[in-house]
Amino acid sequence: MGYPSVERRRVLAAAALGRESGVPGPDPGNGEPLRAVAGEILDISPHLIIIETPAGAEERLVIAPWATAWHGADVRPADLPVGSMVMMRALREGRVVERIWAGTTRITGTILSISGRKELTVELDCGPHRGHRTILIPYRATGRLQVRHPKFEPGYLFDAIGIRQDGAGLALLPATSQPAYPARAVPDPPPAYAGIQSRISGTVTWSDTFDEEERGAAYPMLERSDTGCADAGLSCAGLPYLAVGSLLQVRNLCSNRSANVPVVACGCLAGRFCDRCVECDTSPRGRIAELSPFSYVELGGDLVKGCFNAQLGLG
Repeated sequence: MGYPSVERRRVLAAAALGRESGVPGPDPGNGEPLRAVAGEILDISPHLIIIETPAGAEERLVIAPWATAWHGADVRPADLPVGSMVMMRALREGRVVERIWAGTTRITGTILSISGRKELTVELDCGPHRGHRTILIPYRATGRLQVRHPKFEPGYLFDAIGIRQDGAGLALLPATSQPAYPARAVPDPPPAYAGIQSRISGTVTWSDTFDEEERGAAYPMLERSDTGCADAGLSCAGLPYLAVGSLLQVRNLCSNRSANVPVVACGCLAGRFCDRCVECDTSPRGRIAELSPFSYVELGGDLVKGCFNAQLGLG
């Protein structure tokens, strides 16, 4: 017999704990909701973008006069090439676009090898659920990345934002300051935490390894028996153990938006990063969740900035 669905697990967990089962989605008290929209550009002008969504539907959206775009660098929305895969943040019932990211990818893992002199080729171990990935660092980006990644050698963590180009991942911007310790030497959480707070503060990031249009989170402190992952259950943030299907109350302290987000994947790689986010203040150390692009954008996150300061509770 197969495992229960994520939604069914959440209902069963709520019943076992004697509490109401939460409902996934944004807090209605946030004000005007944000909508994430993804697809391939079919046509674009200064005022209108036409895309084909992953489901094959055609959507026409108005581009706001103040809208901005990123495709390896800041560009005008109308200059984005037809055929690009885009993620967009939209207002007004999801019909007016204010931010576009084209071909954006996040490259997170443990360095296995580095080769090359000017243009570097880096092989990464992206964790037991994501396998290995080989990426390129163009010469123009090497200085910026190595300043934020001083231990640019095998065994240390790597995290960068870039674009997909000709089937390859190009790393262009550091997503974080590299932790000073090897990937296998994650610091213990402070004794004061003990994993019992009702709300825990830390860093929330994003990953593009979720299914298309999925809304959900990868969480570090999952029961190993639940995930079949020997690397689960590691974090310096003092997180409580949860199971797949749990509902997280995620609040973006920078945008003051919150949502109930289901745990749909193991975040064992995110748990190895004991870093801080300085997006609107300085967060406590530790990545407390890694969101799908849809959930991240709808909470007000910027894919290029790569993180936001957050509080986490149980839904």
